[in-house]
Amino acid sequence: MTLRPYTLNPTPYTCNNNFKTITMRILSIYIATSLDGYIAKPNDDLSFLKLVEKEGEDYGYASFTSTIDTIILGRKTYDWVLKATGTSHYDNGERDVYVITRSTRPKVGKTNFYTGSLPELVRQLKSGKGKNIYCDGGAEIINELLKDDLIDEMIISVVPVLLGNGTRLFKDGRPEQWLELVSTKSFGTGLAQLHYRRKRSY
Repeated sequence: MTLRPYTLNPTPYTCNNNFKTITMRILSIYIATSLDGYIAKPNDDLSFLKLVEKEGEDYGYASFTSTIDTIILGRKTYDWVLKATGTSHYDNGERDVYVITRSTRPKVGKTNFYTGSLPELVRQLKSGKGKNIYCDGGAEIINELLKDDLIDEMIISVVPVLLGNGTRLFKDGRPEQWLELVSTKSFGTGLAQLHYRRKRSY
């Protein structure tokens, strides 16, 4: 089972533009990391997540996914999950899925293989109607979104382990961004869950 913890349902934010109130969809990342900031060991090894697996505990994942109807993720993440759990993990017939890839592929069900500009796609989705948007990684996609300040909330679950090497969640070269703490929660497995919201001027 892939770890998917969550604590609080996100709600769309509003901003004023020329004295008109505009409601925008929220884009959230929702991810687990080691205490030293790695989301995977070398060779995309996610076995460290088993340290906090517990029967009957989904860490609020079902609650979180009820608030979204669109998923964005990278092709490597998609291929890994597809192999591990099958297509229905993302495409349940009710959600739009956008796999960010460099190779053109035909649409499968509600899964779109997108080769265009990621920032343009996100801005278009945010301004449209619907529930919120979930980015399931990987690190390359998350950091590209951070460069354009397009992530509104971060739900980060810290697994009590120091990996020492692997794929870092946050890479260098991003603009400074201020956050506010929404909530924290700890679990008997030793996992700590942090929910941050982007501080904006509107």
